[in-house]
Amino acid sequence: MEFLFYLFLDKPLWMWLVFLAIVVGLLIFDLGVLHKDDHEIGVAESLKLSAMYITLGLSFAGFIWWQMDATATAQYLTAFVVEKTLAMDNIFVIALIFGFFAIPRQYQHRVLFWGILGVIVLRGIMIGLGATIVDQYHWVLYIFAAFLIFTGVKMLFVTEKDHDLHDNALLKFLRRRFRVTDEIQGHAFVVKQPDPRTGKLVRFVTPLFLALILIEVADLVFAVDSVPAVFTITTDPYLVYTSNIFAILGLRALYFALAAVLHRFAYLKYALSLLLVFIGSKIFIADAMGWEKFPPEWSLGITFAILGLGVVFSLWKTEPSTSDVRPGAARPPLG
Repeated sequence: MEFLFYLFLDKPLWMWLVFLAIVVGLLIFDLGVLHKDDHEIGVAESLKLSAMYITLGLSFAGFIWWQMDATATAQYLTAFVVEKTLAMDNIFVIALIFGFFAIPRQYQHRVLFWGILGVIVLRGIMIGLGATIVDQYHWVLYIFAAFLIFTGVKMLFVTEKDHDLHDNALLKFLRRRFRVTDEIQGHAFVVKQPDPRTGKLVRFVTPLFLALILIEVADLVFAVDSVPAVFTITTDPYLVYTSNIFAILGLRALYFALAAVLHRFAYLKYALSLLLVFIGSKIFIADAMGWEKFPPEWSLGITFAILGLGVVFSLWKTEPSTSDVRPGAARPPLG
């Protein structure tokens, strides 16, 4: 059993296997037990499922503290909160995609579930590459930090245009590359149908497949912001990856509750922009103060303060609306 103690990205292999076993177990329980049959997920179920994921994500901090130390625990929690908050913007895009393809609510969970598998793999590749680059060229962290500051300032002052999927280049490419059914075929991503020209049975992809691909690509785009943000909090690949995956698991589960009330968080974009500027500034502040690194406990406290004020201000400035949309309706993005 000595192989379990071999180091992989600076951590014993068994630590990675423990985390992956937890994630695989959660996914099996999610799809095989909770959602083995297609059904519409209500707000109550969404909140319960999200609470379970958040509890597990926070509980994992105890494992970090046990195997590492208090500093690593604070870094993990900060990364977890930052990733979960930045991923909020992704919910707007997911709702936009579901609304565009008119994906019925009972099939939306299936798309998000299989999307999670793609996220686990793609985030792993991005974080592995990022960790290797940072380890070889530490100065890259300053580029990450400057990029975050630029993104935060841009988010604060620049108003983005509304998203129009009709002109989306990726969607046009997919429609040219694949045969696409006109209508949704149950929960299937791929079906066999007669070719209109030859009459032979050929494979068609369904709108569910197109929605899945667009959501995966959207996550990659958002990862361009979130992964550098977490690397400026900690360069430990284990902390970066585990915090990323736990945050995304919980947020996707919360989608069905949040998608209907996202307009209540309209002012959260300003808190997110300030958070990005703060995270990017930490490395420069530490250098100016002569610190080895910005104190993780301070970072965690300031992060909670910024986000807490943003949430409270948003809820105060917006009023509950009787016209709240159901998950799957389009909403403009935060940024």
